[in-house]
Order: sequence, then C-alpha cells, then structure tokens
Amino acid sequence: MNGDPRYPIGKFSGQPATDDRERERFLQDIQDTPGRLRAAVEGLSEWQLDTRYRDGGWSVRQVVHHVPDSHLNSYIRFKWALTEDEPTIKPYYEDRWAELADSKSTPIEVSLSLLDSLHQRWTNLLRSFKEEDWQKTLRHPELGIVSLDKMLALYAWHGRHHVAHITSLRETRGW
Repeated sequence: MNGDPRYPIGKFSGQPATDDRERERFLQDIQDTPGRLRAAVEGLSEWQLDTRYRDGGWSVRQVVHHVPDSHLNSYIRFKWALTEDEPTIKPYYEDRWAELADSKSTPIEVSLSLLDSLHQRWTNLLRSFKEEDWQKTLRHPELGIVSLDKMLALYAWHGRHHVAHITSLRETRGW
C-alpha cells in the first residue's frame, strides 16, 4: 500500500501489458472487480457507506457508484474502438457525476448488480479479442491516442484502485 490515500496502490503506470501473462492478469482483474468491490463493502452500515475515504474525497457510497459509471464509459469506448477508426471519445466530469443524487443516495446494491452484469459482458468481449484488436486505438481529448491494450491496463488498475480506497479506509478505521 502507498502512503497517499488518493492512490493506495500507486498511480497508474501508463504501461500496457508486456506479455500474454500480464494481459491475462489484467483481464482477470477486470473480471474480478465486481466481486472484490462487493467484498470490500460487505457488512458496512449506512453511516460507514457515507464516510469519506479521505479528507476531500468521496464517500464509500460515491466510490461504489463511480465504478460502474466509469466502467460503462470504458466498455462503450472499447466497442467504439473495435467498430470505428480511431474514434474520439467524450470525457465526462466524474467529480460532478459523483455529486448527483443517484450517486449520493441510491442503495449500493443497484450499482453492485450493474457492475456484475457489465463486467460479465465486458469480460466476454475482451476474451474474444484477436491479437490485432489490442492494437486498435481511440483518441482521448486529454490522453491522446490510446490503444485498447493500454485501456485494459488502465481499467484493471482502476478497479483495484477504488477497491483499495475502501479496504484502506476499513483497515484505518478498524472496520
């Protein structure tokens, strides 16, 4: 674990998989994210769900709702890159989304169930890739040209990153 509560597993390295074994690890991370997130929040009270994981950060509830928001966007981005020639993707204001009513008050089971279904579809798609599919790209307005191989690494990290926000808070608070 890292000492910075914003990045409990460290910042994203920016590197895609270096070999098939690492790519498989990233695929497994994506497949396992829903179960890991579910385990991280298991048994938390409403008060604990509304606790911020760090000063100035989101509540546990907001983190839980953010993960499917983000991963839905990523899933669609993957599909665009597979079906279009270097599509320009639309970023979104995740901080503003986290302040909307659905992110602050919806029971977390709604997003946990959504994440289960989404990741089943996403994993099925990812596991169907041919080698050349990993090299397809999209144009991100902030990150530039990004390969699907790098996107895979990013979202494998992203799921672990947000699960660690919750598990680090639980460890710190003795929950």
